Amino acid sequence: MGSFILRSLGQRALLLFFVSVIAHSVVHLAPGEPSEVDPNNPRMKPEDIARIRAAFHLDDPLYLQYAYWIRDLFTGELKTFKDSQPVLPKIWRRFLISLPLFFTTTLLVWGLSFPTGIQAAVRRGSLYDRGSTVVAYALISIPGFFLAYLIIMWVVATFELPVIGRRTFGMEEASALYRTMDGIWHLVIPSLMGAIGGIAALSRYVRSQMLEVIGQDFVRTARAKGVPEDDVIYRHALRNALLPFVTMFGFLLPGLIGGSVIFEQIFAWPGLGRLGYEAILNRDFPVILTLNFIAAVLTLLGTLVSDVLYAVVDPRIRYD
Repeated sequence: MGSFILRSLGQRALLLFFVSVIAHSVVHLAPGEPSEVDPNNPRMKPEDIARIRAAFHLDDPLYLQYAYWIRDLFTGELKTFKDSQPVLPKIWRRFLISLPLFFTTTLLVWGLSFPTGIQAAVRRGSLYDRGSTVVAYALISIPGFFLAYLIIMWVVATFELPVIGRRTFGMEEASALYRTMDGIWHLVIPSLMGAIGGIAALSRYVRSQMLEVIGQDFVRTARAKGVPEDDVIYRHALRNALLPFVTMFGFLLPGLIGGSVIFEQIFAWPGLGRLGYEAILNRDFPVILTLNFIAAVLTLLGTLVSDVLYAVVDPRIRYD
């Protein structure tokens, strides 16, 4: 296992290099530059634009720009085009803001999808199965941003409570308990909106996998031996149905970067997704490239974790 992990890390490091080169080339070859964000700004003089281009090496060849970016990224000297702030501390602050939203959304998706899908498979053809199927496909079909706006209007009109942002305006002087409760309230609806589509899709996938496993011979044999139904479903069938979900679990980590861009924008949640969206609008190349680099690292680490978990879930898999 140790040699497999070391070999995988080497392969992923090489792949990460190629991904970073391609991403850097695509971003810099796209139309527009930071100096063109606001050409009508009367304060922006030609000499200021020239100074910006020189400071960020925009007139150098692409391979030199890539080398400067890598050097500044790993030395911690990389700064944004927009406000000349250090990129890594800025991303870290936004990461800490996105983390509760990501964690709550993921917990809701994986905590509710499996019971819903398992029960739909066990009770195939029942009213519960048909009803959950209709609801799941309806939630998949409705655009998330449209449903989010409907929920916002309903909550505000019914309860007269704010739902935008991370906290209610004026709560700074309240007690710690009220501030905590207010923070939890502002976290609930964005997390729920971000989880609805995932619950609907993943529960259908769980149902499909469980139906495939339940019909196999070893499940019928376990039932014939008198094994309790709960043990048949949750110890025998579910364990064998988990393997495809290990792959999906490995792609959870990249969701920290772009998994909640829409909902962070709708709910004015200043997380990583919103930072990336603002960086694209401002053509802030250092932020865009660094977020892409981090997303690539998380993706490669997630796939490595999935490969290792295969051996945990299925004892038949061994890595030499």
